[in-house]
Amino acid sequence: MRETVSSRAPEPVGPYSYSRRAGNLLFLSGLGPRVRGIPGVPGVTLDANGEVVSYDFERQCRTVFENVRVVLEEAGSSWDRIVDVTVFLTDMKRDFATLNRLYAEAFAENRPTRTTVEVTRLPTPIAIELKVIATI
Repeated sequence: MRETVSSRAPEPVGPYSYSRRAGNLLFLSGLGPRVRGIPGVPGVTLDANGEVVSYDFERQCRTVFENVRVVLEEAGSSWDRIVDVTVFLTDMKRDFATLNRLYAEAFAENRPTRTTVEVTRLPTPIAIELKVIATI
């Protein structure tokens, strides 16, 4: 199995690879909306204790899509080869409709399977993370 090392995706926040290839399948680790070389999360305002005060979900969603696209391309795949997506949201009630709208735009041609779950917290102060399986 080969792993992907990216020079364009955000730096990993732990000891994991961006993706692993097994046969003709590519498994991506969960990717969030952080941006390489930029501290913090664009569009997120934190209080003095590091808790999220506000965030721009649409901006985060678009950035996550771009991060996934970058890793796919660097691993030899592409957006249109995605077959399965798992979406993790920290506030389903607030953000699900926006996710659906942006997801429909992003996947207008390719309609992979999708599972969306609400989680209490993600490893960094983000509102969305995507885990993707694609073909090579």
